[in-house]
Amino acid sequence: MTYQNPILTGMYPDPSICRVHEDYYLVTSSFEYLPGIPVFHSKDLIHWRQIGHALQHEGQMEFPNAKSSKGIWAPTIRFHDGMFYIASTVADGNQSRNFYVTACDPEGPWSAPVYVEQSGVDPSLFFDDDGSVYFTSNRFGDGLPNAVVQQSLIDVSTGKLRSEPRIISEGSGGAFTEAPHLFKRNGRYYLVCAEGGTGLSHMSTLFRADTPWGPFEGCPFNPVLTSRDAPQPALCAMGHADFVTDQQGNDWAVFLCHRNTISKYHTLGRETALLPVCWREDGWPEVLYQQAPLRVECQTLLSDHPWPREPARDIFTESGLGHKWNFLRMFIKDYAMEAEGLSLLGNAFSLSDCASPAFIAQRQRHFDCEIKTKMMFEPRSENEEAGVAVRMSEQAFYCLTVTRRDGRKCLALTKRLGDMQTETVCPVEYGGPLELYVQADRERYTFGHMVNGERCALGSGLAWMLSSEVHLGFTGVYLGMYASGNGTPCISPARYSWFEYNA
Repeated sequence: MTYQNPILTGMYPDPSICRVHEDYYLVTSSFEYLPGIPVFHSKDLIHWRQIGHALQHEGQMEFPNAKSSKGIWAPTIRFHDGMFYIASTVADGNQSRNFYVTACDPEGPWSAPVYVEQSGVDPSLFFDDDGSVYFTSNRFGDGLPNAVVQQSLIDVSTGKLRSEPRIISEGSGGAFTEAPHLFKRNGRYYLVCAEGGTGLSHMSTLFRADTPWGPFEGCPFNPVLTSRDAPQPALCAMGHADFVTDQQGNDWAVFLCHRNTISKYHTLGRETALLPVCWREDGWPEVLYQQAPLRVECQTLLSDHPWPREPARDIFTESGLGHKWNFLRMFIKDYAMEAEGLSLLGNAFSLSDCASPAFIAQRQRHFDCEIKTKMMFEPRSENEEAGVAVRMSEQAFYCLTVTRRDGRKCLALTKRLGDMQTETVCPVEYGGPLELYVQADRERYTFGHMVNGERCALGSGLAWMLSSEVHLGFTGVYLGMYASGNGTPCISPARYSWFEYNA
């Protein structure tokens, strides 16, 4: 019995999980993309389908000027007394605020955010047997030499604190203690944390106590999960774990990791993986397969329950966009579903701006993949453009667009890397619809269009240049549809008949 890691590929980091009867629900970070906090459902812990988002509309939250990697951080999902709770952090500029949203149905609708006056990031809710509700987060600054774990009692109906936050753990000594989750087993309280930063030194550490306030003793074999000492791990930067017990009594850990594109670079972002957990006689849980392989053999897997596979091609109709599509920073109103497909009107913002350009995209989930689209666009003004884009951040992206340069309609391949930007221009000598494509592999993205059924490549960009190792940050690459007036709104919209993602 085997399964493949990661269980969620592409930028799905900081996973949190809960079980309700025989159903499992999982959430991850979404950063500057909206709708925010994707919500997944599974019957077997291996196969997941997205059923919605916790931040579904502009009335809940937007962050119009957030830099890349700001926005929504590290949500935690819990279920108690018929209600789902998701606690998270919104980071915008130098400010961060903790909040939670609630729903009776994980598909939504979810409530407006309830903000909690407790500092730090990565909050988590714990519902104890006596009715007490604990709000746990990290804490840093205030002269502390390192981040620590703090906790308070909370009135979960209002978000008001019922006690002042208290420091309950300083971690095991690793850098930046974060992502604390409190859970109870056999009368003892266990605290799992992430330490070491979210890079190659990332790890999960474990502590236990007789009360939720401690004192907490560290696991004698901390860290319980890491790949920091492996010379060439298949899953790098493992950490930020959350635990769940299945209906057969077996335990599992979900955690973040990343896979390298080439050498030391990763472009897909941090992903979500799964490993089995066994409880030792001394009362400590042990994560199996510390040097996690991509293919895991496990005798405690649940019965296989795959979901129907989504079609590769999105044929846009009036029914709206699917859950996999996201906007940047705000819920844009520059698009419409029409009989001819998706109509996207470029606004004044470009992908270089910390704003909300007309960009509708989805995560790149595979190293080797291809996107294609059929679009119609007649630029009326100089520098109007529409096409496809490959985005890592406002300082790292490639895009292939139909545009107008020096009065002529043309194709332009634009590459922005840090403070450098280049453009390759190719005249377009015909009107009508145009098929654009982007081919991706571990080394590069190749951009082109179709001419009489044949591929015509315009140029390429190195994949590793869109990695976190080059441009920092916590995100991964997005692929999608893009339009911009580059300073002024476009006069005419681009119309996309369909969009295809093949891997």
